[in-house]
Amino acid sequence: MTQIQPSQETSAPQENSPPRHAASPEPAGRTPGDPSLGRLVGVDLARALAVFGMYIVHIGPVLSATSGLGTWARYLADGHSSVLFATLAGFSLMLIAGRREPKTGLAGRQAKARIAIRAVILLALGTVLAMEYGGVIILGFYGVYFLLALPLLRLSARTLAVIAAGLALVTPQLAFVLNSLLSESLQQSINAYDPLKKLSEVGVLDLLLTGFYPTITWMSFVVAGMALARLDLSTVAVQRRLAALGAALTVGAYGLSLLLAGKDALRSRAESGKSSAGSEEASSFGSGSFETPQSASELLSAGPHSGTTFDIIGSVGVAVLVVVGATVLLARLPRLRRLAKPVIAVGTMSLTAYVGHFLVQTAVGIPAGESTQVSWVPVLALILGAIVFAAVWSRFFRRGPLEALLNAATKPAKYIR
Repeated sequence: MTQIQPSQETSAPQENSPPRHAASPEPAGRTPGDPSLGRLVGVDLARALAVFGMYIVHIGPVLSATSGLGTWARYLADGHSSVLFATLAGFSLMLIAGRREPKTGLAGRQAKARIAIRAVILLALGTVLAMEYGGVIILGFYGVYFLLALPLLRLSARTLAVIAAGLALVTPQLAFVLNSLLSESLQQSINAYDPLKKLSEVGVLDLLLTGFYPTITWMSFVVAGMALARLDLSTVAVQRRLAALGAALTVGAYGLSLLLAGKDALRSRAESGKSSAGSEEASSFGSGSFETPQSASELLSAGPHSGTTFDIIGSVGVAVLVVVGATVLLARLPRLRRLAKPVIAVGTMSLTAYVGHFLVQTAVGIPAGESTQVSWVPVLALILGAIVFAAVWSRFFRRGPLEALLNAATKPAKYIR
């Protein structure tokens, strides 16, 4: 959720921009016309798409009320938008900690302090919002992800990729075992001593294991995003390898799941009536968890928010394709880049756009996650409103409103020695 400024428009390095290097010949294989710093606008565009996807999930029509293109948009947004969000959160961590080369010494300690401060603030903000909106809020989970990612900030892309793959292969099975051992009485005993649970519907157990975005399985996405950030996305060879990898992960995971689990392997929880990120049940905003796999056979499925190995691998593949696709399109099509500038602005203030859509829907009475929701008008109006707001705000300010506050809150990190 940390902010990425469209760095091609600034003359001085931004906090979240990669460090400037001394002038040197452009490496071979770099995308033509792609500025050394401006390439990150592709990440901003991907983040904006993730925001819009979460709008669709939270207030758009339920899957059963859609048809044609709307069905595809609704299905792709369900699960994939929040996964893309989490993957880009890992990417953003590396912008603070040193993207291509990790910061060390004093700079490294201060970067870790900034991330830790952000984590605590996001956990607090997520808890406050969860008091009103329930477990659908992802910010508190982000706080936990960020804290757990601190020991990984100096690792190479290869090592991070191996860790992400290991987590994807192991944690879904571990989560299944832990959930099967976690009786209702045990949950109640743990929650009785949990201060977070007393404040909102999202307690420590939800954050780690039973929530909408459980840390135990979702750290795979964050670490994958960290690995992605270590790569030079402006290099054609890297773009091609990532595109091939993303396609292989997507086709391989979903295809194998279909082969092993049958035609319903990719079914969305929206189709089965189960809660998926708070969008399919009228009461979802008051719930801190969703139904986990009830049998070992369900671990072969790959539906959105199923939390299986196939779901994780396939979703990472989709996230990689979106980031690479956005990067390549904006680099090769300057006119598209100019036209997409207002949308890119949304990506630079994703925290504001995310929190803002909850506040707006409450203020104007937009129904959220109700089975009677059949119109696309509310979500399209919200997307348009976010684009207009971000475009106007970015003309006068470097950061979005909440991004500026978050940046100011991390200033004490400079006193770390």
